[in-house]
Parts: sequence; C-alpha cells; structure tokens
Amino acid sequence: MTDSLLNVLLGLVASAISAALGWLGQSLRRRRRLDRARAFLGLPAGSECLIVVNRSIGTGAHPRTVTRRDAYALMELAALVKECGAHADLVAHDAAPRGLGTRTELCFGGPVSNERMAAHLAWGLPGVTISSDHAVLDNTITVGGRSYTADPEAGEYVLLARLATPEGGRPVFLICGQTGIANHAGVRHLVTHHRRLARRYGTDGTFALLLKVPNPAAYGPDVVEQVADVTARALERGPTPPGAPARGVPVPAPAATA
Repeated sequence: MTDSLLNVLLGLVASAISAALGWLGQSLRRRRRLDRARAFLGLPAGSECLIVVNRSIGTGAHPRTVTRRDAYALMELAALVKECGAHADLVAHDAAPRGLGTRTELCFGGPVSNERMAAHLAWGLPGVTISSDHAVLDNTITVGGRSYTADPEAGEYVLLARLATPEGGRPVFLICGQTGIANHAGVRHLVTHHRRLARRYGTDGTFALLLKVPNPAAYGPDVVEQVADVTARALERGPTPPGAPARGVPVPAPAATA
C-alpha cells in the first residue's frame, strides 16, 4: 500500500469518526432538550395527560361545541403532547375527573366558558379575578388591583400559568384568554417557548405571565408580547369584596402518583 493510499484511508476513517461523534453529540443534545421539556411539562414518555376543553359561549351554541380558534389551539397542544411521547385525553370542562396532580392538565379558556378554569384560578391564583359581562363578552383580567380589558385597537390579553401541585404531583397549565385568538396565542407561546420557560422557572415551579396580542385583527395569534411576570401578585390572596360571587371551588388534591 502506497503512502498516498494510506493517507486517503486514514482521512476517510477520521471523517467517519468525526461524523459519528457529531451525530452522537447532536442526539445527546436533542435527548437532553426533550428530557427537560418532559420534566417541565410533566409529560414523561408513555404518560397520559388531560386537555380540558372549554365550551363555546356564542348564542345558541351547543354546550359541547368549541370555537374554530379553540380547535386550532387544541391541535397545537395535542402536537406538543405527542412530541413528548405522551398521550392526551380530551375532556369537557364540566366532565373532568376529580383530583389534582395525578396527571398533567392543560386547561384553556376563560372561567365563564370553563368551570375547571374557575376552580383552578380560585385555588392556585387567588390574586387573579376575571369579570365578565355576558352582554358584551367583556372579560377583564385583574391581577393585584390592575385591570386589563380587551380592546379591538389596544389588543387582547391572555394569562399563561403553570401551577405546581401538592406533594410533587404533575403540574397544571392554564391558558386563560379573553377571546379565542388570545387562547390560541397563549397556547402557541407555550408550545414555542416552553424550553425558555423551563430554564427560567425550573421544572417544578409556579409562574404566571400576562401576555398581550397587540393587533389580533391583523396578526391573529402570531404576534405576542409579554406584558409582565405577575406571579407574585397572582399568588396573593386579597380580601373578597362584600357580596362578590365565588369564583370557583378549590379542587381537592389527593396524593400524587409517582
């Protein structure tokens, strides 16, 4: 074997080894990112989760119908669950099983259209109130005394939150928007930025973010701005005004599964 042929063979072997090491490194990085996402979302491979669906509040709507925008949001949530290798169980807001922490829960829609959302807000984010005027569908989000009202020109708001459950159970994610577009925007923000959120808040923490859809008529759910991290204010339990209606019943929390 000549020196030239030997050099060629050595170069091919070195290239093959470098390619294999690069592929292995990329695979390990992808696996670590997936493991972090699974830990943050509470979706280990083969696990089950609940996607709690709200109802359409349009005039004459059937109690089991959802809006077109909420259907789009459902598809994106289902894709995120599938990416983690988990399985989703779609349940109506008034038919969700009792308990908390046994399975990850992805709950979206305002408390007017989602009874489960009302319960989660009352239990996990007592500093958040959402008033609704059924006549004009005015869902005003109030956090720590500051109110945010949907406006066709100023934009719409959505509360995106992760609630840690007792005894290290699976988390609850809340996507509470003022409109269907806001719900969709909140879901898309979670799907797109869950890795960044995991780095910032860890895989077992509670947080609440207020997001804004600045021009839903022009951009739909594609443009989202973070207004504020409202975690501290959302966790504060303020005094209940005299005569104010209850916002929900705290959800019972049985022992979480391992």
